[in-house]
Amino acid sequence: MTPGTNRGYGTGSEDIPYEEWKAVMDINVTGAFLCSREAFRIMKSQAPMGGRIINNGSISAHAPRPNSASYTTSKHAITGLTKTLSLDGRKYDIACCQIDIGNAATDLIKSILEDGAGATQANGTKAMEPVLDLEHVAQAIVQMAELPLEANIQFMTIMATKMPFIGRG
Repeated sequence: MTPGTNRGYGTGSEDIPYEEWKAVMDINVTGAFLCSREAFRIMKSQAPMGGRIINNGSISAHAPRPNSASYTTSKHAITGLTKTLSLDGRKYDIACCQIDIGNAATDLIKSILEDGAGATQANGTKAMEPVLDLEHVAQAIVQMAELPLEANIQFMTIMATKMPFIGRG
């Protein structure tokens, strides 16, 4: 899989090439694990000890799109990683949380909605969907990050609730 491809969307489960599956897992799961592992090591050894890890989940772990087995599976794995790191980090004052983002105005959602037909729904139809400004996502992440280590928003879901669609003012 080369950068800029569908990243786990658009292929039926029975037709996903192993290389694509592995690439999505390597990027989304192994990458998050390796970054978290190194952050844990640093946070444990610094003075004062502790810190916060914020993982990037997805609304797809709650409501997957058709033909998204590799992406959706990878985001379920992030939830498991977040829960485990939260437990393992308690004794070191390391908090771990996850933000699940739905329809932020990224290149991925733009590519899904750009043809004007919309995103594939669970029933197989296509529909246009609202899109969330990235500024709101950033504000949510800052809210999570600024909490003292005695508190944690372990899981936050932020998603678009109103139109306009991409490309409309």
